[in-house]
Amino acid sequence: MSTDNTGFEVPEQMRDFAEKSVDQARKAFDDFMGATQKAVSNVEDSASAVQANAADVNKKALTYAEEHVNAAFKFAQELVKADNVEDMMKLQQSYLRGQMESLGEQSREFSNAATKAVQDAAKAAQKK
Repeated sequence: MSTDNTGFEVPEQMRDFAEKSVDQARKAFDDFMGATQKAVSNVEDSASAVQANAADVNKKALTYAEEHVNAAFKFAQELVKADNVEDMMKLQQSYLRGQMESLGEQSREFSNAATKAVQDAAKAAQKK
């Protein structure tokens, strides 16, 4: 195991414990997401045309949340394997850069989906 200039070293037992904790949290999250996606799917099956667009927006939001949590778990798994503070800082910079890029793209997609849902709702209301 390498050390940095300050002598900081992550003990192997701490890494093992952190990795197991991340894995357990990951499993719990995956179970939760499975149940949530099933519930969203059930709602979508009974939705009308306007509700379908709203469900699409909700589904996008759920997908975005899942992507961010997955990125956080990946970051945590990489972080517990880092050998020194310098590696930790590089991992954090990379994680934050990726999250900002992802947020920008997701914001544009979410805005487009929300706009479409509002437009479709307005069209449906005009037909009544």
